[in-house]
Amino acid sequence: MSTVPPHTTGPRATSPRGGPSEADVIVVGAGLAGLVATAELVAAGKRVILLDQEPPASLGGQAWWSFGGLFLIDSPEQRRLGVHDSAGLARQDWFGTAGFDRDEDLWPSRWAEAYLDFAAGEKRAWLHSRGIRFFPVVGWAERGGTTALGPGNSVPRFHIVWGTGPAILAPFIERVREGVRSGLVTALHRRRVDELLTRDGAVVGVRGSILAPSDAPRGAPSSREVVGDFELRASAVIVTSGGIGGNPSHVRAQWPARLGTAPRELLSGVPAHVDGRMLGISERAGARLINGDRMWHYPEGIANWDPVWAAHGIRILPGPSSLWLDATGTRLPAPLFPGFDTLGSLEHILRTGHEHSWFVLTQKIIEKEFALSGSEQNPDLTGKNLALLAKRVSKGAPGPVEAFKKHGADFVVADTLPDLLAGMRRLSPDAPLDLAQVEREIRARDRELDNAFTKDAQITAIRQARHYRGDRLIRVASPHRLLDPHAGPLIAVKLHILTRKSLGGIETDLSARALGPDGAPVPGLYAAGEASGFGGGGMHGYRALEGTFLGGCLFSGRIAGRAAAAAAAAV
Repeated sequence: MSTVPPHTTGPRATSPRGGPSEADVIVVGAGLAGLVATAELVAAGKRVILLDQEPPASLGGQAWWSFGGLFLIDSPEQRRLGVHDSAGLARQDWFGTAGFDRDEDLWPSRWAEAYLDFAAGEKRAWLHSRGIRFFPVVGWAERGGTTALGPGNSVPRFHIVWGTGPAILAPFIERVREGVRSGLVTALHRRRVDELLTRDGAVVGVRGSILAPSDAPRGAPSSREVVGDFELRASAVIVTSGGIGGNPSHVRAQWPARLGTAPRELLSGVPAHVDGRMLGISERAGARLINGDRMWHYPEGIANWDPVWAAHGIRILPGPSSLWLDATGTRLPAPLFPGFDTLGSLEHILRTGHEHSWFVLTQKIIEKEFALSGSEQNPDLTGKNLALLAKRVSKGAPGPVEAFKKHGADFVVADTLPDLLAGMRRLSPDAPLDLAQVEREIRARDRELDNAFTKDAQITAIRQARHYRGDRLIRVASPHRLLDPHAGPLIAVKLHILTRKSLGGIETDLSARALGPDGAPVPGLYAAGEASGFGGGGMHGYRALEGTFLGGCLFSGRIAGRAAAAAAAAV
């Protein structure tokens, strides 16, 4: 992937006294929101200093690792697949999912309304004008499964960017590079902000530490050795530093009681530098933090057999057919099926007193329904490789999925049920796994397939999903017995809790201005991306509809960049 030209991180830029000490705006964090904000500032002709504590290899932050899903409403891709979406239906789904119920939800709910307008309006055309294209099959994430006013997407809305996360980043990186070439942007890596400078209550700059140069590859831990310090001034600072998902102690400290006891063991879905440092620093400068107990973590995590960072986990993006069992071997209740209700499933699992669960499935299911989250786990979509993509509709699971099946520590593959049960017991020797119960659950589920009608809500959901062309084509296996030898071998996957997103953060108004405890804007301070709860301090409320994190970074980064540019022009 292209990165900022090397000269911006060479000796002049990393010298304690090198480079400009003032700009119109300072952007803290070179992830997607920071790059979008910087691109907007460049378009307005403003001078920007872009800071990031990581090496150049990690430019783009978490977005680079993403599957590239974006939430769109009533798109051409949906209509071609026979999906009838509308702004009204999307609003019903968003607010039914968010569950806004606090005084602090004033600005988050306003951001939600604004984002829905964006997703139903100019979002697709704006991205299209920047060269971003979409895979033609729209995914159906967070299917819900309760009532019309409950959580979940009523229709498929998960639009995968052709090229995944790197392709989303590419046009904004290129605009930052243009800014560097024109002299408007100074990009400084290995700059860790330790303080926001204030004068008379206004934020006027940053002070921090220069970290030693590092050749750590993308996402890998980098040195925290301090080799100098810096101080920079600007009329505005935009904080786009991300959330807390890479800091397990911080996650546990903010873990909400409603989700049960905080897990003792957590896989990490993001690199360690997603540490939440700037949230406390912003608070000390006058910003108000809200909704810190709202989080988005996944119960379908598996340990990466080829890790980049500590406790590196990957999320399974499941289709609806796997049998989901808790640590004891008891099936999760309806509607907690794979891909239906992330936080509902997480809460149920933790209330069992155990931190892991199981998928039981067949080779036929894994070939059709298993996808792995991440650009690096989807080389066909990321590399825009049509020959590789064609294998998704042919026999065999995608290569990365087969690699996990072969090398992953959490997979059990067996030709017979007794061998599968023995393998499950080996992977969880200390858990009270009732093998007889597992067998009862499997055989009872299989009996429900003897007829075209059933009382099993999951089987009904599978059959209903296959009425959607996208699911029938590449996402949902035809219903079959798990013990059908022609569908085998049998597979069990041990699932762990995987950290990912902070849904709360710095409270902001609709101009992305950080707000103080009194509700008034903190002069000179803006926030965007995950640091702001993707807008307002938590525009998702308690839960997300998926495809809305990258979109939240795009939307809030754009607003912050434009608002800071307008304010700088008025000075």
